[in-house]
Amino acid sequence: MGTQDNAPDGRDGALDGAGRGALEGLRVADFSRVLAGPYATMLLADLGADVVKVERPGTGDDTRAWHPPADHDGTSTYFLSVNRNKRSVVLDLTTGTGREQARALVAESDVLVENFRPGTMERLGLGPQRLRARHPELIYCSISGFGSGAGAAVPGYDLLVQAVGGLMSVTGETHGEPVKAGVALVDVITGLHASLGILAALRHRDATGEGQLVEVNLLGSLLSAMVNQASAYAVAGVVPGRMGNAHPSIAPYETFPTADRPLALAVGNDRQFAALAETVGDPGLALDDRFRTNADRVAHRAALRALLAERLSVAGADHWSAVLLAAGVPAGPVNTLDEAFAYARKLGVPGIVEIPAAAGGEPHRQVAHPIGLSATPARYRLPPPRLGGHTAQILHGPSSDHAPNRP
Repeated sequence: MGTQDNAPDGRDGALDGAGRGALEGLRVADFSRVLAGPYATMLLADLGADVVKVERPGTGDDTRAWHPPADHDGTSTYFLSVNRNKRSVVLDLTTGTGREQARALVAESDVLVENFRPGTMERLGLGPQRLRARHPELIYCSISGFGSGAGAAVPGYDLLVQAVGGLMSVTGETHGEPVKAGVALVDVITGLHASLGILAALRHRDATGEGQLVEVNLLGSLLSAMVNQASAYAVAGVVPGRMGNAHPSIAPYETFPTADRPLALAVGNDRQFAALAETVGDPGLALDDRFRTNADRVAHRAALRALLAERLSVAGADHWSAVLLAAGVPAGPVNTLDEAFAYARKLGVPGIVEIPAAAGGEPHRQVAHPIGLSATPARYRLPPPRLGGHTAQILHGPSSDHAPNRP
């Protein structure tokens, strides 16, 4: 039996596969690859759905080859990050046999997820109109880079979307180059939107018996996720720019140097600022006309930053984090990823789980599912699959092993 280092009571996940998942009985035919689609389907799989991952012969999902780093079996950690709790079937969709096998899989599925370039599934005879005409209860989720209209021909890579979608224009130092986020954040956000859209469509189907087409794209997901920055433009015509780690509407809300490493301060109101001033040994800052209100502090952020940096330089980030948090001031050091997992463990936040491997292999270390459900927690039933590891089981098993979970 594996262990879950950050959830000793098991409320945030289970490793034994016992009990019902919230989505148990739901089958997902997953034609997606790389990140946005696989992340969405893994979330559904963690919650109990039977996800059948359709992969091309020989190479499978592109991310199987994206290494280093790799695990003890030489499998890409990128692939491992978004493909647990799935079964893998190899289908050659360029052949009539492969397409017929795909249609048979869809006939036994509740949800189809795909992220091919728009038009590809139609050319394969697997487009939403054709399949939903045969199976009106099917929920068909299509993920694209730039939608199915004029943007259909534009390749949907996360870096490209971060660039053309404006995220890089607000990321980086004020006078430096635009910078991408350190992870493919747009893909992850799009995957979340896809899973939410699927759940909403399932709710509709529960009430009406009718499936529907769910469409999400990377660009639209990013524009929505830009929240206050996008609203500044949509409402007030303000085009924001890069501000390093500072915030356009709050101060102090950025990182500061200390005696050893950077410290993040997230001071959201006047009470917190007064506590900050007291804790750093300069209570008069809260009475200074330049810093009395948040609007004042934003207007004089450069002067405030210089004063705070001087006072914070006398001790290290861990010291300031401890005393500021005790005073009710949101603060914390800029952690490396190993330190971040250690911090999560200290706070009891689910971090890393170990999934037992099949046939006596080494357990797989995985990042915990982030959603806690008291009655139907996420479960870690299967390690990420070997390419085609379930092809015979899926193609040659009993044809009646699953009937779509229809109302």
